[in-house]
Amino acid sequence: MVIKTLAKSIRNYKRDSILTPVLVAIEVLLECLLPFAMAEMIDYINPPQTQVTRLFSFFPHLVQGSVNGEAMTIEGVLCYAAVLVAMAIASLLCGMGSGWFCANAAEGFAKNLRSDLFGAVQRFSFANIDRFSTSSLVTRMTTDVTNIEMAYMMIIRMAIRCPLMLVISMTMAFITSARVAWVFAVVVPILAVGAYFLLTRVHRLFQRVFKKYDRLNRTVQENVHGARVVKAYVREDFETQKFTEASDDICRDFTKAERIIALNGPVMMAAIYVCMLLIALVGATVVVKTNAGVITSGTLTTGGLMSMINYVMQILMSFIMIGMCVMIIAMSTASADRVVEVLNEEPTIHSPEDAKTEVADGSIDFENVSFRYSQEAAKNALSDVNLHIPSGAVVGVLGSTGSAKSTLVQLIPRLYDVSEGAVKVGGVDVRRYDLATLRNKVAMVLQKNVLFSGTIADNLRWGNPDADDRQLKEACRLAQADGFVESFPEGYATRISQGGTNVSGGQRQRLCIARALLKDPKILILDDSTSAVDTKTDSLIRQGFRDYIPDVTKIIIAQRVASVQDADMIVVMDNGRVDAVGTHDELLAGNAIYREVYYSQNGGESASKEDVTGGDDNA
Repeated sequence: MVIKTLAKSIRNYKRDSILTPVLVAIEVLLECLLPFAMAEMIDYINPPQTQVTRLFSFFPHLVQGSVNGEAMTIEGVLCYAAVLVAMAIASLLCGMGSGWFCANAAEGFAKNLRSDLFGAVQRFSFANIDRFSTSSLVTRMTTDVTNIEMAYMMIIRMAIRCPLMLVISMTMAFITSARVAWVFAVVVPILAVGAYFLLTRVHRLFQRVFKKYDRLNRTVQENVHGARVVKAYVREDFETQKFTEASDDICRDFTKAERIIALNGPVMMAAIYVCMLLIALVGATVVVKTNAGVITSGTLTTGGLMSMINYVMQILMSFIMIGMCVMIIAMSTASADRVVEVLNEEPTIHSPEDAKTEVADGSIDFENVSFRYSQEAAKNALSDVNLHIPSGAVVGVLGSTGSAKSTLVQLIPRLYDVSEGAVKVGGVDVRRYDLATLRNKVAMVLQKNVLFSGTIADNLRWGNPDADDRQLKEACRLAQADGFVESFPEGYATRISQGGTNVSGGQRQRLCIARALLKDPKILILDDSTSAVDTKTDSLIRQGFRDYIPDVTKIIIAQRVASVQDADMIVVMDNGRVDAVGTHDELLAGNAIYREVYYSQNGGESASKEDVTGGDDNA
């Protein structure tokens, strides 16, 4: 399942992925034939005293002459040399070609995989994103994809080359001298058992390490985002200590893994030297007995002994490289599981098959709505909510922190789906709409206002990519952002730094409101989006909404009563429930929560109604 899922990201790099192992196979075949050809040449130059039947002969007429006792010729040596050079050049070209195609295939595969991961995250609902932390998703798209890329590079090249070279070299060794080649039968099983031990031990360690990487990245992310707070509270040493502890934890696990991996090298090298000694001892004995005519089967010539030593190097170097592949694959297996987990995550929210693509109006209905963020949640975030909001109404939402104000409005554009009941927009259940259609008609300015790197105009066009300069200016005018934007030397071409850190909180909020207005929505939701602007500007923004977009349903979540007291209806939330709905006067007379908030913000119970009416500048 993991391999099948990852293989989908190869796509347009299939040709390179196929050509790489094909060229590797040709390269390996030529490399394994080179020692055999070299043995032929050595025996031609220094023929054995006893006739030895050859299994292969590159130049039968030349070799036959040498075997019959005739003197070797320079032409014969040059012919052998030409064959060796041709084979070496062909092997070199195949090696270069396989490296070229391998690089293209691995890098292309990694590029596609990152794109697929990013695309999957873009399709996630808030519930999906809540399941994976931001730091974890970043680690999966960077470190984990890099590990998988390295493994893929190993698989299509080294993982093909090494086993193939092992098999062909072993075969050629037995062809050259079966009596000597049995030495490998002792060493190879030992190396195989060692590789399996390393694979199982290291894989468990890497699984643990990558989870700790997520925590480390989360620490970095929090520290960078909260740099101003860290400095304001002089907590640099504390944050440094927290990071150091997380880093040391990863270091300990990686050190343990590296120590296990480090055993691979000495074991392999010891095996090489043992094999070389045994081959030299057994091979020399067989050569002497062959030349003396003591044995006539399982013979070995001087050239054959030289090729056997070459095969020892090829076989055992193959084992070393297989060990390296095993380590990389062990590391990448944990990464592959984490990446596939994201790719296979099904978005909890998606468009239905017969989705509606038209939103009739901006009316909103909550019918017996209950909601919880996950099935494991101890209690509902919202319970038994019933509301009817007519199209074009101005609705204020008030409530204490944690009363589920934001949760309520996030159900309207289907950022989350209800657990029970239904939310309707334009008389239709939001779950029946095409997601893009619904969200294009529900503009939402969240609590955490986000601007992206680029110009002010670029950020505004997130609301409408085709908006012209006139539309940009009109939206900014309604959001009371035109004044400060035009005061910048470059105006709408002024560049915004990452996160909008080079503009104030109030300016950032107004730009986000202008961006939402450019969507030409039927519903506009401001989730405490004017908290950083002064009361006069707040009043002007609301007045502009009334005058210029009267048909748009406007939902304003606010902490200040002054921001919502002139609304057509005010919803008071308390502990996930609708405590009361009414106008300012109705709630002031009949709702204790609203009255308490109002008097606490307006100088106590002695404050008269006249003190507040039209008093946005003093609120």
